[in-house]
Amino acid sequence: MSEASLQFDDLTLGYHTHPAVHHLAGTVESGSLTAVVGPNGSGKSTLLKGIAGVLAPMSGAVRRPDGLRIAYLPQQSEIDKTFPASVSELISLGLWSKRGLLGRFRAEDRQAVTDALTAVGLEGFDSRPIDTLSGGQFQRTLFARVLVQDAQLILLDEPFNAIDAKTIGDLLALIQRWHAEGRTVMVVVHDLDLVRRSFPETLLLARRLVAWGPTRTTLTTENLARARRFNEAWSDDAPWCKDDPYPHLHAVGAHDHAPPPRTGTDLH
Repeated sequence: MSEASLQFDDLTLGYHTHPAVHHLAGTVESGSLTAVVGPNGSGKSTLLKGIAGVLAPMSGAVRRPDGLRIAYLPQQSEIDKTFPASVSELISLGLWSKRGLLGRFRAEDRQAVTDALTAVGLEGFDSRPIDTLSGGQFQRTLFARVLVQDAQLILLDEPFNAIDAKTIGDLLALIQRWHAEGRTVMVVVHDLDLVRRSFPETLLLARRLVAWGPTRTTLTTENLARARRFNEAWSDDAPWCKDDPYPHLHAVGAHDHAPPPRTGTDLH
């Protein structure tokens, strides 16, 4: 077995006193490609924030290898597109961990930005202000910033939302490239058909872990129904670690071999 990239030890994450991810335990293996899915409000974005270190655990821990390089891409709605920056300047922000915010860029850094622009199909966009970009072009720019970070662990929160099919295909190809290079990639995705086609591992959340393992055995009709029931049972004003309202519904892991569902492409 490969060295673990991440270990979740009874991890609970949330905001103020309101938990959004409850008692998560498990291991993300190095080099794995994992889709994170679940109903709206099920804790998917919160989990990525906790892994990235943006959000401190309420209890438990996220254990990472020392020196692990992480690239975290939040949802587009969390990024200010009106900031006065060019495409190349935004991409260059991915180099700050190597050079520092005040460090001088080198020729190799400029080449890395140029190569990243080429990789995402934005040749010639270097000087374009980011507020003139379409949604797809902006997402390509953000992927280019991830490219120059050269991270071992890549976290992408809903990277396919509100972009065209061509851009989705191109960005998915980049994700597959990172996976082939042995990087660990976790992606929040809503389109379950896309997950079944392109992601070998899936983590299904509904504030608690519902299922985690090979996509074929995770996205079953039973598990998806369980996720909806779990999520509906946790009201927005749920107190700290509220007792499980469905004690008979237990999290199911990779050994659930029920057949995959025949209908449904999205989980809301």
